[in-house]
Amino acid sequence: MAILTREEAKRIIDKVLSYSNCDELNVSLGGGRTGNIRYARNTVSTAGITDDLSLAVTAVYGKKSGSATINEFDDESLEKTVRRAEEIAKLAPENPEFLPALGPQQYLESQGFANATANISAEDRAKLAIDSIQPCIDGGLTAAGYLEDSAGFSAIGNTKGLFAYNRSTSVDFSVTVRTNDGRGSGYVSKDYNDSSKLNSGAATSVAIQKAKASAEAQAIEPGKYTVILEPLAASNLLGGIVNQMNARNADEGRSFLSKQGGGTRLGEKLFDERVNIYSDPTHPEVPVSPWTGDGLPRKKMTWIENGVVKNMVYSRYWAEKNGVEPIPSPGAIIMEGGNDSLADLIRSTERGVLVTRFWYIRSVDPQTLLVTGLTRDGTFFIENGQIKFPVKNF
Repeated sequence: MAILTREEAKRIIDKVLSYSNCDELNVSLGGGRTGNIRYARNTVSTAGITDDLSLAVTAVYGKKSGSATINEFDDESLEKTVRRAEEIAKLAPENPEFLPALGPQQYLESQGFANATANISAEDRAKLAIDSIQPCIDGGLTAAGYLEDSAGFSAIGNTKGLFAYNRSTSVDFSVTVRTNDGRGSGYVSKDYNDSSKLNSGAATSVAIQKAKASAEAQAIEPGKYTVILEPLAASNLLGGIVNQMNARNADEGRSFLSKQGGGTRLGEKLFDERVNIYSDPTHPEVPVSPWTGDGLPRKKMTWIENGVVKNMVYSRYWAEKNGVEPIPSPGAIIMEGGNDSLADLIRSTERGVLVTRFWYIRSVDPQTLLVTGLTRDGTFFIENGQIKFPVKNF
């Protein structure tokens, strides 16, 4: 397995840095194991596992930079990669937004590595697949699903003395269940760092229920409806919101956080007061790397508090230009709100629509957060606190 320890990674990075003849050298090293299993029409179609280890080098002369990558680790190959990066850097144009590399930093400890995930075997993947497939066979339904697990590390270092190392694991599972006549469709998706939390059979039962319930879909008239978004549907939209919270985009008038005539909407209440969105690289459910690609430390950060925009992402360049501290992108977000369950929300809705998920979401206008897309795999009409019938997709 291509997961190096902190000491092994640092040895390689230090060796690469020792070959430097340029003003500044930055090294990125990463690798790991990725496994997968795919099934369609209730039958496994592909399965595999890959191990990879690669290194990227960026050499700097003044404001010029050049990069080279390699997956061979003998001394001659490593030195040759540094020389190649330096050669490219000398030929490159100057970058007017160039900033020198960071020196040593303090990083939080992310708890993103789970031994259970790192030790998944081919038999484990097959068991997770059959636990999803068999209930569909028994119910006269058709399943198509995909499971991917990964375990790896990443490390960075430079000639300014910076070094960072992080290990992580993940397991992603999704399945679409269709009725055999093609009229009903259900979907479920699960994402964990720790594979022991994944119950593919229980997850698939939700998709089975949706497939059966959506078989007799009806059209409804266009109009205004209360819309309940399940977590997956909400995340399809939330990612687009947070990804647009970039200070430079706002300052340059290209964001929903831009004010007409100049300035930003930082500090304004743009959402319901129950909306709170934050990020935390040490969060037990959604841990992420405690540093970004350029080495900026991530820490717990509030983005929206009681509906008020509290922070925006500042790159190092834009932060220096505006005389503020840089704020790195979050990597993952957590949204807090009310405590009502999905059943509670349905019971409290007089006339509305329940959406399982969106599909093919594309940005139309970043300044207003207007997007286009489709509903998919289970859309239902709600009346007087009850689900009445499935709805044809919008």
